[in-house]
Amino acid sequence: MDIRTAQKLAWENKLAKGFNTTDTAMEFGLLTAEVGEAFTAWRKRLPDIGEELADVFLYLVAVAEMNDIDLGEEVARKIDKNTHRIYERDVHGTLIRTSEE
Repeated sequence: MDIRTAQKLAWENKLAKGFNTTDTAMEFGLLTAEVGEAFTAWRKRLPDIGEELADVFLYLVAVAEMNDIDLGEEVARKIDKNTHRIYERDVHGTLIRTSEE
């Protein structure tokens, strides 16, 4: 399933079930909580890490939908942008972006 289709289906489910569809700040808060749950699942090696990551995605696409953003298009644009960036390691071994071609 592509990102845009998943975004629309997740949004339709929120509408059908009566979940938040207007309060972006609250949705960001819920997204943050889901990231925490995913981290905990990873840290404790719980079997539901995939489900927790799916929850993160669902809240993320809800924020995108609330702000009329096609997340699929934005992800494609960002990946293209990142492929043209050049990085080099500094004296401490940290990657530093040195240019955007």
